Amino acid sequence: MPASEASAEDIAARWSAVGLTPRVEQHAQLTSIEAEVPESFPAESWRDVLEAVAEADRFGLLANNLNGRTLWAVVRTTAPATGDVRGPGRQR
Repeated sequence: MPASEASAEDIAARWSAVGLTPRVEQHAQLTSIEAEVPESFPAESWRDVLEAVAEADRFGLLANNLNGRTLWAVVRTTAPATGDVRGPGRQR
C-alpha cells in the first residue's frame, strides 16, 4: 500500500474514532477525505481531529449557514511540481 493511501486511511480511521463519518475518494493525483461535523461535536474531540490532519498535505473546514460544517483533508498521491520540491525560501 502506498504511503499516501495509508495516510488517507489513517486520517479517516482517526476521524471515525471521534464519531465522524468520513468519505474517502481516490483521484488521479490525490486522495480526499471529507466529513460533516455536527453542531454537537465535542470541543475536546477537535484536538484528535487536528492531530489527524497533521498527516495531510492540505486541510480545512468549510462552514456556512446552509450546509453546516464540512471538514476536509487532501493527501497527494503524486510528487509535487518541481517548484515545490526545495521548500519555502529555496526556490530560484
